[in-house]
Amino acid sequence: MTSVLVVDDQALIRQAVVDILTGAEGVTVAGQAVDGREAVALAASVRPDVVLMDIRMPVLDGIAATAAIAADPELAATRVLILTTFEEDEYVVAALRAGASGFIGKGSEPEDIVRAVRAVHAGDSLLSAAAMQALISRHLHPSPAPRDRSALDHLTERETEVLLLVARGRSNQEIADELFISPHTAKTHVNRIMSKLHAHDRAQLVIVAYETGLLAPGS
Repeated sequence: MTSVLVVDDQALIRQAVVDILTGAEGVTVAGQAVDGREAVALAASVRPDVVLMDIRMPVLDGIAATAAIAADPELAATRVLILTTFEEDEYVVAALRAGASGFIGKGSEPEDIVRAVRAVHAGDSLLSAAAMQALISRHLHPSPAPRDRSALDHLTERETEVLLLVARGRSNQEIADELFISPHTAKTHVNRIMSKLHAHDRAQLVIVAYETGLLAPGS
């Protein structure tokens, strides 16, 4: 079973999402929260597999709540999936930086929401690297100051190669084909990189690649 904490300050939307998830096979609703502060406290209590998080909320917004959940070692296995609308691109980038694993639109079909929850629980990033590149190109403005690349110091040369390919949107199979290694070896490299960089998933690796200057917005 995939347990989900639903967080939204709008009762109608929150209940609609709960109803969708309640009717899905293999999914259970672990709780509901009306703001970010309640979400953080409830997540620590019930330890859900996935937190379906709204961004704009009173008391504590979804970005701050996501950061708090991602920073809690007791919630290392919990993934945050952002509920958003298309006009909130700049908030999506901030949420990804805070530790979210992806986002899904509030107007999505019920089956897409269920599929998204399952994908995030499985460790997938619910935002393709190509889509993330478009977001970052719009909202991450290059700084003339030198970037801190110390986060990459612990990576081997091969791991740096793999990180760059992940940031460019390559799947494990595509990484394997390009580097002439097996898909299993590619996956092992990706997992080791995530461990060394303290990243939740591939979405976080893309953010690191941009923030360290390994990959430039729009490249």
